[in-house]
Amino acid sequence: MSRIAETFTKLKQEGRTAFIPYVTIGFPELGVTEELVPALVEAGADLVELGIPFSDPIAEGPTIQRASFTALENGVTLQHCFETARAIRAKVSVPLLFMGYYNSVFSYGVERFVNEAAAAGIDGLILPDLPLEEAGEVLEPCKKAGLDLIFFVAPTSTEARIKQVAELATGFIYCVSLTGVTGARTTLSDALPELLSQIRRYTTTPIAVGFGISRPEHFVAVSKLAEAGIVGSALLDVIEKVPPATRIEAAAEFVRGTIGGRIRHPQG
Repeated sequence: MSRIAETFTKLKQEGRTAFIPYVTIGFPELGVTEELVPALVEAGADLVELGIPFSDPIAEGPTIQRASFTALENGVTLQHCFETARAIRAKVSVPLLFMGYYNSVFSYGVERFVNEAAAAGIDGLILPDLPLEEAGEVLEPCKKAGLDLIFFVAPTSTEARIKQVAELATGFIYCVSLTGVTGARTTLSDALPELLSQIRRYTTTPIAVGFGISRPEHFVAVSKLAEAGIVGSALLDVIEKVPPATRIEAAAEFVRGTIGGRIRHPQG
């Protein structure tokens, strides 16, 4: 059983919904991510997404785009991402996932990338631009290396695609709560419960809801429906806006505040 699967099994036994923060490696400065992630975990993060900066992050809204561009300007490379993951793994035991773009992985060499990610302590890979039809090229190396490849389901996904994702998925399924790009929103989609019901017709794999979660009440709402909630833009907004001396504590406080009211599910 993978570290991600073990974590969701444990959380189910405890009746808790996972909180998954997203941070961009090398944002806002080099070296910050290695200190930030352990603080987020101590504050209550159950898994962590480490964003690999990319020059054309098509799935991202303004906040994560800006973070990605800043990190690239800071000199972040794939090698730096592996080193950062390795440094974080030495400090935390929760599952770590790389979120990046297939173009970067393909250019580096898929098998080489997957093996180096696994060696650095990464447990899963999220590639929003990976066509489902080409997923086998990444899925096989991931299986050999013990990584979970995370697939997406969106409001625009057909029944056939949902079924296909359900058959391939390990770790968890990333449910995009609304159409469009990432970013903090004021409300969650009314269509989310039905989308989750559609997914559950085909699989018992845990579902993590992302895109648009920015407030404690959003996470509470998600915790009633899914096994995990993913928060990126709202957290990066906090990190970006506070003075450097207080950014780690401000980020940790954001996590504590967001998960403070999460719903406890009945065990079993």
